[in-house]
Amino acid sequence: MQFLTLSRRRTDAFPADAFTSELIAQEAQRVKEMYATGVLRQIWKRGDMPGAAIIWEAASEAEVRDAVASLPIYKAGMLELSAILPLEPYAGFGPSK
Repeated sequence: MQFLTLSRRRTDAFPADAFTSELIAQEAQRVKEMYATGVLRQIWKRGDMPGAAIIWEAASEAEVRDAVASLPIYKAGMLELSAILPLEPYAGFGPSK
């Protein structure tokens, strides 16, 4: 099953210099690891604020929450998860009945 998450960096609570290059590198490494395993399918930077939109492949919302919780920026309390949305296939592309 696929899920969409929306997250934002907590720039209201943390100054820009708190998002160090080391922390960002750790985040990128973790994202690459999850992409390699197939749990993280696609990722985009949000255009409206600092954060990300991510498509996940997981058996449950709990698995997605665990994956998000493994992100270094989330562990540091600097990332807020604003939505976890389960996705279903679009029926319009399937066979007509």
